[in-house]
Amino acid sequence: MSSLWRSRSSLFIAITLSLLPSAWAINTPLDLATQPEQKASAVSQLPALQKPEGLRPCCAFGHDLRAELKGAPVPFYRLDNIVESHRLGTHRYNDSVIRGLTSMVGGGSEKNGIIYTTQSGFIDTAHVRDSMDMTYWIASQLLQHQGSAFRVSLSNELDRRDIVIRPYQVPSDPQKAFSVVVWTAARVAFDLAAWHEIAQWYGFESVPGFSEGVSAFSPEDLYSNLLGVRLAASLLLQGEGSEIKDYNSHATEIITQALDQLGAVPKNVTAQQFDRLDGQWWDSQRRVPNKWLVRHRNYLTQNARQPSAIPGEPGANHALALPKKVAGITLDDVAALELIPIKASKQLPTFHEQLTRADFQRLAEQAEIEDTRQRPALNAK
Repeated sequence: MSSLWRSRSSLFIAITLSLLPSAWAINTPLDLATQPEQKASAVSQLPALQKPEGLRPCCAFGHDLRAELKGAPVPFYRLDNIVESHRLGTHRYNDSVIRGLTSMVGGGSEKNGIIYTTQSGFIDTAHVRDSMDMTYWIASQLLQHQGSAFRVSLSNELDRRDIVIRPYQVPSDPQKAFSVVVWTAARVAFDLAAWHEIAQWYGFESVPGFSEGVSAFSPEDLYSNLLGVRLAASLLLQGEGSEIKDYNSHATEIITQALDQLGAVPKNVTAQQFDRLDGQWWDSQRRVPNKWLVRHRNYLTQNARQPSAIPGEPGANHALALPKKVAGITLDDVAALELIPIKASKQLPTFHEQLTRADFQRLAEQAEIEDTRQRPALNAK
């Protein structure tokens, strides 16, 4: 993207933001620094939340996508999965799979898809929203059990997934104590997202019989999840989580604000970026859910990361990370994700072992080796 376009885009974004009503900005400047410094400015009692029931349907990388069913083309079907920052609809906590599918064809309160930003490349708003909601829910669980041992079980994804909350010395300062809760929740929520990418590659199917291999390690996925946990942390640390209604309202606002701050572009420019990468990052001749529709993947699983490096776009490199310590407390000592073998774990290469974050990169690297070996020539059938 030319420097002329960048300057015009930045000017357009600045003017647009200046004309928006005050409802479109959170109370303090949005913290999107690489290493977050934000601590709680307010302490909320979070409501008893329903566990997020499932992930929103997200889009395969590419645009104007066609589909196939058991290898046969689906006629007259095209998926326009590009979105714009000010046309994302209203966020809804724990949006159901059915409403999510409805949103993909223009219904529902949310509009999800992929948008290009000049600073962070491609972002998938479904991944952003899912990780925001998961952070919110985990924070509510931690707050109920501050300093006490507790275990929360989630639905299985090849392994049984448990969030293990450990005893720790709760800081006497309420704002520091709440900051520990929020940032711990953000770390665990990101780990859940990273595991989901791994599970998808090794054969997990949310709907039995429908492969999710096309989505596993998609280049924009985990960066989008990381952005989501950072946005949820920003809201909660400002005291915007005491009621679901207010959380939904502020989540709607902060997603748009973040995308604009990262240089969100109009729909036609996102389409141009997709077209430019056709044959490198994706193959427009293939159809969903063919795994090789996506040709480029990001196998890094760390929660300190940059966007996938885009050819010709060196400026799309805005790094994001999560803190390891808050108020002198190592957050991984507060809570962590544990993955316990079950029958379905036989799809994993080491299915007898209990897994933690320390195992993620090894599993991802094995996936990368296998993909490199199997990847077909461009447009080969």
